[in-house]
Amino acid sequence: MEEKVKYELEFPIHSSPQLLYQYISTPSGLSEWFADNVNSRGEVFTFIWDGAEEVAKLIRKKSGELVKFKWDESGDDTFFEIKIVVDEITKDVSLMITDFTEEDELEEAKMLWENQISDLKQVLGSA
Repeated sequence: MEEKVKYELEFPIHSSPQLLYQYISTPSGLSEWFADNVNSRGEVFTFIWDGAEEVAKLIRKKSGELVKFKWDESGDDTFFEIKIVVDEITKDVSLMITDFTEEDELEEAKMLWENQISDLKQVLGSA
């Protein structure tokens, strides 16, 4: 199995951290921009895209700040994390994405996140 590479992306978002947190931490919020539908049972989230289901476990959550998921089938120590970062001075809000992918799929993975975040900005009205 090919070693996955870790990458980070930062997206400025014009939104309050409190509102943003609802969109990254709840099934209803995530289903508005991240997947077609999201269900959760406790710490286990089921993400549905075009009828295909992917299951991830919520392994870390910091209220108002971040969520960290681990895909069920990954079998390694990879994860994806969505973190809200607020600049101390300017109060600008950004989303910091940490994820892993195969090296030859890096550009594609980054583009996917860019599209997802673009959808999020439209939902928030900050596009």
